Amino acid sequence: MKWTEFCIHTTNEAIEPISNILHENGASGVVIEDPLDLVIDRNPVYGEIFALDPNDYPEEGVHVKAYFPINSFSPDTADEIKQEIDQLEKYGIHLGSNQMMLNEVDETDWSEAWKKYYKPVKISDRITIAPSWENYKAATEEELVVELDPGMAFGTGTHPTTILSIKAIEKYLQSGDLVIDVGSGSGVLSIAAAMLGAKEVHAYDLDDVAVKSSTENALSNHVHGKINVKKNNLLQGVELKADLIVSNILAEIIVQFVNDARNNLKTGGYFITSGIIQAKKQFVLDELRANQFSIEEINEMDDWVSVVAQKQ
Repeated sequence: MKWTEFCIHTTNEAIEPISNILHENGASGVVIEDPLDLVIDRNPVYGEIFALDPNDYPEEGVHVKAYFPINSFSPDTADEIKQEIDQLEKYGIHLGSNQMMLNEVDETDWSEAWKKYYKPVKISDRITIAPSWENYKAATEEELVVELDPGMAFGTGTHPTTILSIKAIEKYLQSGDLVIDVGSGSGVLSIAAAMLGAKEVHAYDLDDVAVKSSTENALSNHVHGKINVKKNNLLQGVELKADLIVSNILAEIIVQFVNDARNNLKTGGYFITSGIIQAKKQFVLDELRANQFSIEEINEMDDWVSVVAQKQ
């Protein structure tokens, strides 16, 4: 089968919102080509990438590539998607060169070949993320292995925002906690929380693909009995009282439901936010403080920020 590869040359800041636009327009997969991956010092035992070709990467900025069935994708569709991306500038998101490129590719060129670069990665003291096809076994009793098959719609679970989120969950989660995951995506944070001792996890996402992925990944990791996956817009209509809420999405989205998060947390409960770029850090901190949250921790990795706040 042949596919249309839709490529945008943009910035790190724009990766998440552009990926969301592409998914909403029916992309069957998204690939991020970030030149920073070429210079990161990776552990030879756990590193997920072993052989990267610099020729595949832009000299600056990033390539965000999406794939659409060629028989259902037209130049007019590409133009409409590009217009949606252009609108992100109105929200203060810098798009860089914002150049669009279209190519025709065979499915075998992208849907399977990347798997050879995805290996088990130990991302926190206890959590290791491993692809489902690797048959990786925990090295110690304390190590917890999250098997993740990202398929063609989600990342490998080793993005800095995911790592920061899981490290915070590992530190603040108490056995028996009720957890809410807002914007669950692949379900990796929900699965990690369940494995780390949460009594129940409620995973919400507005995207049907995400709901399906979270459900399937919870099942394959044998924690589906603890995780309730539901299609929902952020925390609208949710009346639970959680011990911990985690959300790894855009800063612009996080600030929209800070008050709802407070209402859905027990006093003393923690709100873990990630997916925040450096330029938006103060924006999120101000909104948290305005809603009577105390800032417990601010953690950073590459250009990304995670904030742990506590309801007072």
